Amino acid sequence: MSKERYRYNIVFLPEPEGGFTAIVPALPGCVTYGRTLPEARKMAKDAISGYIKSLRKHQEPAPAYPANCFRISFPSFCVSPKNF
Repeated sequence: MSKERYRYNIVFLPEPEGGFTAIVPALPGCVTYGRTLPEARKMAKDAISGYIKSLRKHQEPAPAYPANCFRISFPSFCVSPKNF
C-alpha cells in the first residue's frame, strides 16, 4: 500500500512574548507553538501527522490540497519553502 502525502498551508504568527504560533487553516483546531521558527515548523508537522492519523482512525477523509500549495506566511511577507 502506497503512503499518501499531504501538504497544507501553515501560518506562522510571531507572538509578543516570543516564539511562534503555527496554525493549519485547512485542519480545524490544528494549532501548535514553538519557541523558534524551526521548532514551530517541526511542531506543526507533528500536529498535522497526528491530525491525519486521528482522521484515519475515525475513517474520515483528510482534506486534500495540491502538492504545490505550501507557503510559510508572516503578517508582512511570505517566504518560499526553498529558503526555509
